[in-house]
Amino acid sequence: MQSSIMSSLRAEAIDAPASQIIEIIKYADGKDDITPLWAGQGVLPTPDFICDAATRSLAAGETFYTYQRGISELREAIARYHERLYGRPFDPERFFVVGSGMQAIQMAVRMVAGPGDEIVLPTPAWPNLSAAVGIASAKAVEVPMQFRPEGWHLDLDALFGACTERTKAIFINSPSNPTGWVADEAELRAILAFAREKGIWIIADEIYTRFYYGEGRDTAPSFYEIMDEDDRILFVNSFSKNWAMTGWRVGWISAPPAMGDIIENLIQYSTSGVAVFMQRAAIAALEDGEAFVAKQIEQARVGRSKLLEAFEGNNQLRFAAPKGSFYFFFGLADEPDAWPLTKQLVDEAKVGLAPGFAFGQSGCAFMRLCFATTSEQMDRAVMRLNRWLSARDAMPERVLDLEQA
Repeated sequence: MQSSIMSSLRAEAIDAPASQIIEIIKYADGKDDITPLWAGQGVLPTPDFICDAATRSLAAGETFYTYQRGISELREAIARYHERLYGRPFDPERFFVVGSGMQAIQMAVRMVAGPGDEIVLPTPAWPNLSAAVGIASAKAVEVPMQFRPEGWHLDLDALFGACTERTKAIFINSPSNPTGWVADEAELRAILAFAREKGIWIIADEIYTRFYYGEGRDTAPSFYEIMDEDDRILFVNSFSKNWAMTGWRVGWISAPPAMGDIIENLIQYSTSGVAVFMQRAAIAALEDGEAFVAKQIEQARVGRSKLLEAFEGNNQLRFAAPKGSFYFFFGLADEPDAWPLTKQLVDEAKVGLAPGFAFGQSGCAFMRLCFATTSEQMDRAVMRLNRWLSARDAMPERVLDLEQA
């Protein structure tokens, strides 16, 4: 009976890949004293001023159906937020409120690609990107980035060469999860020029744009700074990272206003809109949350510095200093497959990391560590990793039995 049930399901649903990040979390379930740095979120809870806005909305009875595109107050607040970041006006009509950054990605993919189509994306990349393409019956074409100690490198010739007549979009996540790679302005201009020439869409995931560690500017370079209003670019974003709202599931799509009716319909036929009380919380985040965002960024900057100082010159490790996001993507110099290492680290070092294979074949030798955490937790993780590396170097052939730090 079970076999009959499974055989009647769509292949896209059956073949949706299991998350190796979830697998390592399951592996560690029940084990004591793990320092968990596998998930892509900070440790701070949503601040009170955001929660209070939702509570007031609930008390006011804002619990009914709402506008599919999002309430006007939130769309206007998102426009003002972009104006502050990029120093130019934005039309609120290009912003659409959706139920998370993940839903934004799914909708963007489904608007431009379907069976037989392809979407090209640089890897290593967040696994949900390619999974969303597969579920839409399209094909994700991976373009492996090149690891260099000075920073991950995207070969634009390889990116453009991977595009065919079946290519409907190029997916660019900058700053990148998991590598910390950041596209510079010249790279963005080259990608945009190619997309214009070929009539290809760009899906731009700039969720981590505020977490940028370069010189001379506060945010990462963006397609917003070089685009024309009618360019074929779909921006996907979320309230999750900047404002510690991962559990709220609120995001937005930025698109040419001419697409408004289409996006509104897709929202209608999926969630019928984001709850108003959640949208009120999102307004509070945008209007009153800059100090909190700055706190989050500084916490990540401190975590990044601790890692780079601790591992600089360590010949056992392969890594490049992340230029953006809040992830440290590293591997052991003599290990081509980091999946067994993540289990060893749980058992022996009591540190939980995400296996790099989850982010594509090009990441299989690496592991992802989220450094958007407290200074104390970062110190503990660094100490445990250093002790594990020292013991492994001294006795690489035996199973380590470290004291709990």
